[in-house]
Amino acid sequence: MESGLYKVAVKWAEKRKGWAEAASVPGGIAFSAPPEFGGEPGLWSPEHLLVLSVSSCFLTSLLFFADRGGLALAAYEAEGEGRLEPVPGQGYRFAEVVLRPVVLVEKEGDVALAQRLLEKAKRACIVSNSLSAPLRVEARVEVALPAEKV
Repeated sequence: MESGLYKVAVKWAEKRKGWAEAASVPGGIAFSAPPEFGGEPGLWSPEHLLVLSVSSCFLTSLLFFADRGGLALAAYEAEGEGRLEPVPGQGYRFAEVVLRPVVLVEKEGDVALAQRLLEKAKRACIVSNSLSAPLRVEARVEVALPAEKV
């Protein structure tokens, strides 16, 4: 693929709340500014969605490399966080995004391969590569017990 175009549409609903849709995806997402910026609690914020974009891009990149590299994943879970910092005269910006994936592999011999593929996924993640904030990945790779396989 030489390039890609991804379209979304947003519209204002009320107060500091909006609705987002993409013609190519069913459903939509209600969002708001975060409560600390006067938004409505309980809704996705642009800040949450940015961290989610990085985290989901990282996972899909890892899945691509796992498929190509012959790595069978037993399970994957990750927590992610984005840290905002004030920028004098400009407002706020993300200082960094941190992902903490826990990867379960099926056999001991796959631990090193999983660690290499996690590094490849970090380097290949389109979303994090498009941000000025650095991505830090604190991964843990473990061998799954038979009951943990999904």
